[in-house]
Amino acid sequence: MAEPAYVSIAGEYARRIRNGDLPAGMQLPSYAEIAASNKVSDIVVRKAIELLQSQGLVRAVRRRGVFVADRPNLIRISPERQMEDPEVTFGNESDSDVRISRTTEQVPATEDLAEAFGIPVGQGITHIITQASDDGRPISVSDSYQPLDITDISSATVLEETVSDRLPTLAHATWLRTTPGDLVKTIHQRFITGEGRVIMVSDVSYPRDRYDAFVFRMALTPATDPATDA
Repeated sequence: MAEPAYVSIAGEYARRIRNGDLPAGMQLPSYAEIAASNKVSDIVVRKAIELLQSQGLVRAVRRRGVFVADRPNLIRISPERQMEDPEVTFGNESDSDVRISRTTEQVPATEDLAEAFGIPVGQGITHIITQASDDGRPISVSDSYQPLDITDISSATVLEETVSDRLPTLAHATWLRTTPGDLVKTIHQRFITGEGRVIMVSDVSYPRDRYDAFVFRMALTPATDPATDA
């Protein structure tokens, strides 16, 4: 999925803020200047600034402009996380060397996964392990499961997520290098089609101190244009 222009613009400013190129208190260029330099509309710039604000990276001062926040926090934004490749998402959070590795295998469905997918226990399913590191530091690990006839999540229209702090599995704890007994930030996901079929189940773990917050917007399909919906 191509990265929206506003996400790309926000990502560039986020990197510059986090690496200190844009220090706290510095004023960002005007909307018109950002629009002109990126060859986009003011609407696109406004969405980029709103995304930076939702991440806690900038603050808007009425009649003065937009300024870098005094204490920028790293906040994960849901739509980009769900619909982008990890390389893009994590790349927008860091200037460091982000590495993503994936391992795919076929495994028998456990009782819980069989119930979720509506298949017999023990039937083969696809298991994808995704590990991410930032400049050598492990920052994310996930286990994703899909029925064998599903190759992507493009048909999903609904996403269910449960966020919690919990003890990681042994594999996740090993990758994240957590101290025994330490909690991690976890997200349990179910991607569901319009017909109600679950096509992916994922369990994602992050170091508990990586994100101050998660911001969620769950629409996975573009809104229909009323002018063409006739």
